[in-house]
This record gives sequence, structure tokens and C-alpha cells, in this order.
Amino acid sequence: MHFEILDCVSLPGDPANPNEDAFATDPQGAVVIDGATPVSEPLMPGKSDAAWLSGFGARRLMAHLKTGASPRGALRHALADAERSFAGLRRRAPEVQHELPMASMMLAVPSENGFDALWYGDCSAVVLRPCEVAEIVGSALEKRAGESSAAQRFVAETGLAPIEALKQEKFLPLFRDGRATVNTPEGTWLFSPVAAASEHVARQQRTAPAGTLLLLASDGFLALTSDYGCYDAAGLVTAARDKGLKALATELRAFEAGDPEGRQFPRFKTSDDATAVLLKLV
Repeated sequence: MHFEILDCVSLPGDPANPNEDAFATDPQGAVVIDGATPVSEPLMPGKSDAAWLSGFGARRLMAHLKTGASPRGALRHALADAERSFAGLRRRAPEVQHELPMASMMLAVPSENGFDALWYGDCSAVVLRPCEVAEIVGSALEKRAGESSAAQRFVAETGLAPIEALKQEKFLPLFRDGRATVNTPEGTWLFSPVAAASEHVARQQRTAPAGTLLLLASDGFLALTSDYGCYDAAGLVTAARDKGLKALATELRAFEAGDPEGRQFPRFKTSDDATAVLLKLV
């Protein structure tokens, strides 16, 4: 089988800032990568190390898949490419873990009886088979719920709107501490310029018939379900098919604009980068 690419959308959370999400599509594979918001000065040329990592990673993954590499092999080569490029272009080596660019990822590759999924962090795939039974691959919804709980605690402890957390230098240690164990045996692993991360990717092989729809998305787009409750999983994919992803992105931004401080729907950004790709197994 192969993918038919039905639709795609990718919007920055703030038009004045780089979009740190990226995606790439091909009949033989598709990927969404969500760069983690930097919490230190950039080490790479350009405004955002996260945007570099997402864009570079998406391109290299598709390039290796097109050569016939397996999903795991394509990931291994793409991370090695990123490691070499980062070492060659950076101003200096990271001194602490939170300076390393890192990202979430959802990679889907069609197989004979369905598709293979590989992922890091809080990107997910919402799968809608022709029988209309929806399945979520990945943990974006659970991780968004955890972030919402953290934002609620921030309000209770400081009295400030959660949106203020990333704006004030004094709160940065909270976010830096959360990355101290990423890509270490004590913590989680993310897509990053560390070739060894390929050995720690989450993987599933899913059986799915022709006609199955897959929505690959960053957690910023999935907030329509996780944060705002506009759709359940099946409804989100159906709406993507019927309305189009750009219309859903407009709905998403309208909800965020109605709660700019993150008090009604606790979160640390008014608007997050939002990326989604809609595919059909053919």
C-alpha cells in the first residue's frame, strides 16, 4: 500500500516568530516534527535551533525513505545526519542538556497490511478505519493533559496567567529543569542531533485496510481535542476530511484568541505551532 496525501497545514503560534513545526509527505511515508520551544540562546545560525532541527529532520527522513530504507533505518540515518550537521554548524557545543535542540515526531510508513508508526514525545497519529472506529497512536492527548495540570498549578502558586511563565526570565529554570534528563537513561528520548536516540524511539505496526484515514499532527493542532473539546478523535479526522485542515486551524486560533491568557483553558502559550497532515491508505 501507499499514502494518498489529502491535505496539510502548518501555522506558527505567533506570525512574528519562526514556525518550529515541520512536515514532509510522500506516497511512501509522512512525518510531522514539533520542535521544542527553545529555553536558551540559539547555538545554530538563524533564529531558532528548534526550527532548524524540525525542517532538517523532516527533509532527511523523506530522503532516506525514498532510497528504500526501512522506517527505523531512515530514522537512524536522519539522526546521524543531524548530529553531523549540528556539530559542523553550531557556534559551540552545548554546555547543559537544555541547550540541545530537541523535538517530538510522528513518522508513518505504509506497509503491506497497514502502516508502521515511529514517534517521540507528543506528536500523534489519529487513525480512522472505514468502520469508523478511531485509534490514537502516540501520547499527545495524555501529555497535553499533563501540561494543563502544570499550568493550573502555576496559576495556583503564583496568581499569574500561565502565559506569563515563558515571558519572564525568572520562570525559565522551571522549563530547563524539565529537559535536564532528556536523552539520558534517567529520562525520555526525543528527536535530536543525537544518533543514539534512534535506539529509543517508540514503534508500533498497525493493521489497517485500504481507505483508512491517518491524521498526523503536532500537539498544538490536537489541542482542538485535548484542550478545547471541539471534537473527539473520530470527529477530528472526519472534520479534517469534510472541512479541510485550514478550516480546522481557523477554529483552533479562534478558541485561543478567546482565551489569550490561558485561564479558561490552562496552557503556557496563547497559541502553539500547529501542524497536521491528512493521509489515506491506498
